[in-house]
Amino acid sequence: MEWEEKKASQIYTSLQVQELAARLRRNVARVIVGKEAVIDLLLVALLSDGHVLLEDVPGVGKTLLAKALARSLDLSFQRIQGTPDLLPGDLTGVTYFDQRSSTFVFRPGPLFSHVVLVDEINRATPRAQAALLEAMAERQITIEREIRLLPRPYLVLATQNPVELEGTFPLPEAQLDRFLMRLPLGYPSEEAELALLQRFREAEPLEELEPVADAEAILRAQRAVRRLYWQPDVERYLLTLVRATRHHPAINLGVSPRGTLALQRASAAYAAICGRDYVLPDDVKYLAPVVLAHRLILTTRARLQRQGAEQVLQEILASTAVPVEASGSAARSRSSGGGRP
Repeated sequence: MEWEEKKASQIYTSLQVQELAARLRRNVARVIVGKEAVIDLLLVALLSDGHVLLEDVPGVGKTLLAKALARSLDLSFQRIQGTPDLLPGDLTGVTYFDQRSSTFVFRPGPLFSHVVLVDEINRATPRAQAALLEAMAERQITIEREIRLLPRPYLVLATQNPVELEGTFPLPEAQLDRFLMRLPLGYPSEEAELALLQRFREAEPLEELEPVADAEAILRAQRAVRRLYWQPDVERYLLTLVRATRHHPAINLGVSPRGTLALQRASAAYAAICGRDYVLPDDVKYLAPVVLAHRLILTTRARLQRQGAEQVLQEILASTAVPVEASGSAARSRSSGGGRP
């Protein structure tokens, strides 16, 4: 009983999670202009203990966004540049013989950091890309038959350019499935780009960023996300969406159970940063495109007809009934003191 009370005291309330997310959002927005929705999705990944693939054309701020989030966290950070000559040991670390002590010493690689930025991941060879699999999925690295745990929280941010294909190695499905979400950034609006010119004219805002959250705060928020209330109808709605991807005629391979769990965690994290301690169907519907689309493999016919995974997923969302009345009654029950005991 004493341990349970101590553990409960280490968990944030939904309002505390919302305040934490607001601090991080404001800090990152000092550098990144006009991308509030993308910043929120990045925070969703952080609070749901997931990883993010930032995919867009060069120069839209993918690396800058990742660095701004890393500087906002009082955590260790390493950047890895994807190149064709990158070796797995360059990521995981190596064991070398120290002549002074006459012993073998392990030198940790950049993956042994809280936040890891893999820039242009598709320029690394499949062998180097595979070195990330165990780290991203299990938060550990096996080196010479010894398991070494990675620090917590652990966040991998990867960037890639979908336009330039020469000298690149497309990520396989198994690698893509390790990412909680794939996010495009897009070009800024005219007003946002004007603000960008003014902000970067005389200074570099990234260099002035200070951390606004530490490891303990993030871990407490992650524990709070896992305790959010799920009404059975909302969970059933999530499951219906995922299972529909396995039977759609345009999809050759649907979402795996790992994707089901990813959508569950992401939806709960989004509800938490909105200040709620329960999940709505709208949370699931909003997160589904960025969490599920990159996990779908379309049929050859669908690709020839130039259908995209996002388009097929929107068809599934449009044809799946949303439990509106059930979610509304749950919200009223929570606000009046009911809900999960």
